[in-house]
Amino acid sequence: MKKREFIVQDLLSKIYQEEFKNGKLPNQRELARIYGVSRFTIQQAVKNLEEIGIVRVVQGSGIFVHEKWVKNPLIFNSLTRTPYDRIDSKMISLKKAQATLEEQKIFQLEDQDEIWTFERIRIVNYKIEQLEISKLPVSMFPDFSQDVVEHSIQNYVEQKGYRISHYITSYDPITTNTEQSKLLLCKRGTPAMQITNRAILEDGQVYEYSSIIAIDYSVTYIRPFDREIHRSRID
Repeated sequence: MKKREFIVQDLLSKIYQEEFKNGKLPNQRELARIYGVSRFTIQQAVKNLEEIGIVRVVQGSGIFVHEKWVKNPLIFNSLTRTPYDRIDSKMISLKKAQATLEEQKIFQLEDQDEIWTFERIRIVNYKIEQLEISKLPVSMFPDFSQDVVEHSIQNYVEQKGYRISHYITSYDPITTNTEQSKLLLCKRGTPAMQITNRAILEDGQVYEYSSIIAIDYSVTYIRPFDREIHRSRID
């Protein structure tokens, strides 16, 4: 593990254990001394924590913890830890067609309802890292367009008056096939993660179903230990 990653994970552990008084971390010079690394390495580690949203850096005052993250589970991956201004999307295709039986079940649609299906690549720090195929109901989003595909779908959904509640996500390790490798600019058979998402509104309606092929993917979970669930599983 790189020194920067070790420092990020160690600081996350200390933050979740509330080891820093008043929610303030030591300054960068002191952190460099504690971990025996350069201030540049500390700057990069703190930047990672800032990008994830765990801390905020106040010029001239210090590094402060966002309190809400200490009390909630945290999941971040190689995409969500990157600022939006370093993530781009490029649409490959967008089409509208009558919903299949499976799509009708996913979105609770009628026989004649239609579905948008789009394919796009996600570019992170100028490198293609993800290939996504997503579906949305036409009845909910009649003006869906390329501009939406290449920007924030979440912003678009909420601007339409819907309220996003949560996502159900599953992960499966795969290797890329010929077509996927061509679009991701990698060798055929490259190890990748297939990420399947159901995006759900506050009223329980599924508004998007997506399948993402991601290369160079990593994910970190931080969650409290639930003693009750643990006991129920071993009893």
